[in-house]
Amino acid sequence: MTGHNADAILVDIAIPVFNEKRVLAESVARLVDHLETSFPFRWRIVIADNASTDGTGDIAAGLAAADERISHLRLTEQGKGRAIRAAWSASDADVVAYTDVDLSTGLTGLLPLVAPLISRHSDISIGSRLSSGSVVARAPKRELISMGYNLLLRVLFAVRFRDAQCGFKAARTDVIQMVLPAVVDETWFFDAELLLLAEHNGLRIHEVPVDWIDDPDSRVDVRTTAMGDLRGIWRMFWRFARGRGDIELGDQRRVPLDEDFGRQTVTFALIGSVATLVSTAIFLLLRDPIGAVWANIVGFTATVAGNSWANRRWTFRTRRDSGRWRRRLATIVIFALSLVASSLAVASVDGDLWREVLVLVTVWTAAAAIRFLSLRTLLRRQQAAPSAKSA
Repeated sequence: MTGHNADAILVDIAIPVFNEKRVLAESVARLVDHLETSFPFRWRIVIADNASTDGTGDIAAGLAAADERISHLRLTEQGKGRAIRAAWSASDADVVAYTDVDLSTGLTGLLPLVAPLISRHSDISIGSRLSSGSVVARAPKRELISMGYNLLLRVLFAVRFRDAQCGFKAARTDVIQMVLPAVVDETWFFDAELLLLAEHNGLRIHEVPVDWIDDPDSRVDVRTTAMGDLRGIWRMFWRFARGRGDIELGDQRRVPLDEDFGRQTVTFALIGSVATLVSTAIFLLLRDPIGAVWANIVGFTATVAGNSWANRRWTFRTRRDSGRWRRRLATIVIFALSLVASSLAVASVDGDLWREVLVLVTVWTAAAAIRFLSLRTLLRRQQAAPSAKSA
């Protein structure tokens, strides 16, 4: 893609379909018209028919026969994810994309969707109905479900993308074909799993605000899809917890900045301040009923998991699984030493509440500084190791 010569760049656009004979021909005609008039790159359309039974396959075959830029990919099993995987895995284009057959997403977003991939600025590009610049028209129920679902992803996985479900995505083919074998789901959770794995492995995801109009004739079973998504979320949470989310990306992996001390320090301090406030509140609440030492133990312990998780995600932005046991061991050792030190310190104060609080905050702050420097050192050594091997 060097030089960005429009005639040298090929974009494959997949349309996954299942029993869509009513709208397929019209939607493809609209897409072709847009591509011919408003899209500067070479293109192909791949109709990925996942086991339709209503004549959709015949229409797709006819469209492919009438235009060499359109192909018909017939699958024998159902599943939106299966259709996208098949189309993208077999592609030799520079960029692969897909759009839902109802074209709910405005096609004016297609060029902004693929542009950052062609420039190699990003690895994956997604349409977002939850961006501030998006224009969306849909029923309150579906809006609420979508917002809740994406909020759940952001809370559990600390992802930065905002809309995992929009049926309007694209990717660099050389990158996505390394990610696809790691994606398990073949149905509606396919999109979210793909994005979770991509971000976990340091790929850059670009979001494009879109114009989106809900299809009133959508036949998606919201309840069944939601239950499948929840099962998928639990599976991915457990997968990452077991350290099984790494993908070998070779030289496609983005190299972290050598120096990010300023941002890391400020983020660590903000997270630490919140944790300190919570621990102090718990200490004050439990001090009289169970005593200062035990109140310290409960208060300090209560924030450790959340503190470590937040710093891993936001301070150090560590998502890959390699080296996680060293980091966990360092966290546990520092936590144990800090707990002993703070307990001894608070026990040495003669029942003066504010002196106890002062001593605890001082010890907690010192422990946090040690943890910050230790984790930063471990991560820098871990990042330097691949460079040393390649050199």
